[in-house]
Amino acid sequence: MDTKALRQKILDLAIRGKLVPQDPNDEPASALLERIRVEKQQMVKDGKLKPKDIKNDTVIFKADDNLHYEKFQDGTVKCIEDEIPFELPEGWSWCRLFSLSIKIGAGSTPTGGAVVYTTSGIKFIRSQNVYDDGLLLDDVAYIPEEINQKKSGSIVKSKDILLNITGGSIGRCSLVSDDFDVANVNQHVMIIRLANLELRKYIHSVVISPYIQEQIISRQVGSGRGGLSAETLSTFLIPLPPLNEQVSINRKLNECISQVLAIADAKCNISNLIIATKSKILDLAIRGKLVPQDPNDEPASVLLERIRSEKEELIKQGKIKRDKKESVIFKGDDNSYYEKIGNDVTCIDDEISFDIPDTWSWTRISTITDITMGSSPKSQDICNDNQYIEFHQGKIYFSKKTLMKSNQYTRKTTKLAPKQSVLLCVRAPVGELNITDRDICIGRGLASIKSLGNINEEFIFYWLHPYKTYLVNQSTGSTFSAITSDTVRKILIPLPPLMEQKEILDKIQKVFTLFENLETVN
Repeated sequence: MDTKALRQKILDLAIRGKLVPQDPNDEPASALLERIRVEKQQMVKDGKLKPKDIKNDTVIFKADDNLHYEKFQDGTVKCIEDEIPFELPEGWSWCRLFSLSIKIGAGSTPTGGAVVYTTSGIKFIRSQNVYDDGLLLDDVAYIPEEINQKKSGSIVKSKDILLNITGGSIGRCSLVSDDFDVANVNQHVMIIRLANLELRKYIHSVVISPYIQEQIISRQVGSGRGGLSAETLSTFLIPLPPLNEQVSINRKLNECISQVLAIADAKCNISNLIIATKSKILDLAIRGKLVPQDPNDEPASVLLERIRSEKEELIKQGKIKRDKKESVIFKGDDNSYYEKIGNDVTCIDDEISFDIPDTWSWTRISTITDITMGSSPKSQDICNDNQYIEFHQGKIYFSKKTLMKSNQYTRKTTKLAPKQSVLLCVRAPVGELNITDRDICIGRGLASIKSLGNINEEFIFYWLHPYKTYLVNQSTGSTFSAITSDTVRKILIPLPPLMEQKEILDKIQKVFTLFENLETVN
């Protein structure tokens, strides 16, 4: 059972009015919306809001022709039937998020970044602190009170809704608790503050539902770390039930989600065991202990020589550039390992963490692959027109193995990841891997690793998994972690003979398929 999919299905039923029955005696949502409009107008009169804060508020209604219209404050009316995604029950209403809110806006990182963080003071919430089930503050940063006052526009209040609007965690959303003291947020987190706080639990459910999450993914813009603007978010259409029904929905969601979590907990032990076993299998594989060695196999050293010759030919053809740091690793007469780069020879025994079979060789990943670091196109070159090349900037569309389809394209290809290459996340989250079965353009968050010498790309994919912890430890950055091109190229791997690679890959694929079937059953 896919508990995540089940949870998403329950949320989808809730916001479509199919989770609990409707009560015809409930005050309709239209009356609730009218009351909110009046409250916001009064807040303007009281000086709590500025006139500009409500200038975009609209009224959405269904006319006698059974079509949906939107009335603006200047009196104009526009048919928006093409925007309406699904039918609502009687008593429900469509509205824009800005009509329910008194604040929608992101924060900013103080000048100096992490340098100004302190060990105490005002909590400074970043995207890594925001989760659907609540704020995780174990590693929260702090800023001084004087900086918090200067950033008064991004002060978090109790009962706010916080939404991640950039990067791999885009779409994660937290309710701020009723007893929360004070905090501030950076530019990767959006504050949603509702006019009527009774709506917050239901609105949180709407935001984390598939309906809104799909919009967040499809409507993010920008190169590098794509993001969602406050302007775009504020225009999202919200299906609003009567207030009494919201209470019933919230209660039912709590019941259903609790049951889902119980199922998830029951699966957790099995899942953890499977993860640990997969990790152990890959560890055995890279140590030469998963399949027996055949002394008649062509040794890896011969394969490496053949790859070097192949690279020389590709350089002559102008298909790849010469790596000035190309190295040869060998074992000296003193039984130590040495690396030769140009005329320089260095002992690298301190990098060798375990012994390998006699037919294997140590090598840098850059020796057996062609590595391309991503570069993001300009924002004006990114579009949704599929006549151009598909664009990926991070792990948003990663699956367990093969890259899923993106909805972003670029008119100008900066860096190309060719089909059958391994994609490595080089920015948060560092170390995640996938394989692309088609040519794509990659942004700064990805590196393409294309195998040479008839080495299967799936072998490289599995071979790099045990190095995730190493890559994370090598990452740097105050706002988000990242690794450099040099770090990627220097990955030191044990290389088996080509025939043994095929046997190892076959073994891994068979065992992992069994595990996947078991996970599907559970």
